[in-house]
Amino acid sequence: MARRDQQNRNDDKADEFDERVVDISRVAKVIKGGRRFAFRTVVVVGDNKGHVGIGVGKSRAVPDALRKASEHARKRMKPVILAGTTIPHEVSARFSGAQVLLKPASPGTGVIAAGGMRAVLEAAGVHDILTKSLGSANVLNVVYATMEALAQLKSPDTEAVRRGKDAKDLMPFWSKKNG
Repeated sequence: MARRDQQNRNDDKADEFDERVVDISRVAKVIKGGRRFAFRTVVVVGDNKGHVGIGVGKSRAVPDALRKASEHARKRMKPVILAGTTIPHEVSARFSGAQVLLKPASPGTGVIAAGGMRAVLEAAGVHDILTKSLGSANVLNVVYATMEALAQLKSPDTEAVRRGKDAKDLMPFWSKKNG
């Protein structure tokens, strides 16, 4: 009985994550008898509350590759600093040939992004953001560059203390309260 309860708790814990398949591609390894094909999958897992992870899995069968990628993503989840429904400041990052630019947006804007970048941002819990992908369009590199950009974000409170200013002075104009 206790084992079943433990299993149910683990299933509930697994269901609270937003899991998105970003890419499934067929890759080939050349061997003596010809080519051996496998599948590489990229999966993004997030809790929509400021934690997101990326996983890459490779296997001869797609379901096994998806399972491996999902496990890797859950192990590598990282926190993301959010300012309400957007990010606290503009940030740019580069990974290999892909470069991404993320800008905070006012409430109601939505996620202006496509492909892998949209999957990472939505899984992290960002609802209002403007983005631009520069350079390479390789999905895996764009996803990694987006994670790099999110890792560069700084909390307005800690940055205000570092600069010796009030946290309200560092926030975007739409988040400042009048009166």
